[in-house]
Amino acid sequence: MYHFCTYFDQHYLARGLALYDSLQKHVEQFRLYVLCFDNETYAFLSKLNEPGLIPISLDKFEEGDIALLLAKRNRSQIEYYFTCTPSLALYVLDNFPAIDIVTYIDADLFFFANPAPIYDELGEQSILIIGHRFPEQRKYQEKLVGVYNVGYLSFRNDLSGRKCLTWWRERCIEWCYDRLEDGKFGDQKYLDDWSTRFERVVVLQQKGAGIAPWNVSNYDIQVCRGLVQIDSDSLIFYHFHNLKIINLFMFDLGTDHWAAKQAKIIREELYAPYLHNLQTLLPKTLLSTWIDVRSKSFQTQWQKLRKALIYGRIIILFKSIAIEIYLYPLFCQLLKSKNVTVRNLKAKLTLN
Repeated sequence: MYHFCTYFDQHYLARGLALYDSLQKHVEQFRLYVLCFDNETYAFLSKLNEPGLIPISLDKFEEGDIALLLAKRNRSQIEYYFTCTPSLALYVLDNFPAIDIVTYIDADLFFFANPAPIYDELGEQSILIIGHRFPEQRKYQEKLVGVYNVGYLSFRNDLSGRKCLTWWRERCIEWCYDRLEDGKFGDQKYLDDWSTRFERVVVLQQKGAGIAPWNVSNYDIQVCRGLVQIDSDSLIFYHFHNLKIINLFMFDLGTDHWAAKQAKIIREELYAPYLHNLQTLLPKTLLSTWIDVRSKSFQTQWQKLRKALIYGRIIILFKSIAIEIYLYPLFCQLLKSKNVTVRNLKAKLTLN
């Protein structure tokens, strides 16, 4: 039995359900514990009454946790979400003590295969982390957002696993903000020295896990007997970071600033299955789909669509047809011919 935990609010509900669906498809026995950051999400998940889906209300999670509630006072919404990451893993271990290993996963992950090879690599060790694996030309990003990604982390319910989680929780309560400051960034850069700070840590080598927009260009991607191969390893999960849902048929892949090669196979074998799944789930959630909790003031849908069309890598999905629109290079050429800078155009779009 695998035990996963994640968190989201109503605006990530469709993604969270897609994650659950992918686990159902590929994992025979599992539990997904979901911290619900609003009442709407908790009510929706509770009503589903899925045996493998365990919703946790925010009130129950916060009950009696004075340190966490004090930290909440000086955090933005997204910063508080980040702050809760280690506390959620500890909460699951404390309230379900029979669990041997708990794995935190971001809600925008989607599984393409059983994660057994990841657990095989963890073996009898206590902590598993996955590097960002930035391509060489983007290695500098490690100094900005961290060497390792928080999106998939495993902790054994033993002394080493709990020591790491307790230390991480204390650090996140002290400081967890959506900015780079004194070598810290959110909940993530705290992971940078775990391989030396803590014992029994495994840095995953499996190439099929941790694939994301920031590193997909590192790999040769093929389809063999219906399975996606990442170099010589089978794809286990993909992290759909920065993907935005514009409407039921239009999605911004959020990959315009990554030099992704093999665009056709990435679009058809990675993104299309996920987007089709989202497309099925979105009408069921009946909740808003594209709201960025980092934003202090929400723009109109037209402004978002206009910016997405100019700067984004857009997929229009209709039944089995997926059409990609990527206008940014064309706009750059047009601006160059008109002697207009991209910065000036962005300023104009923001003002309008």
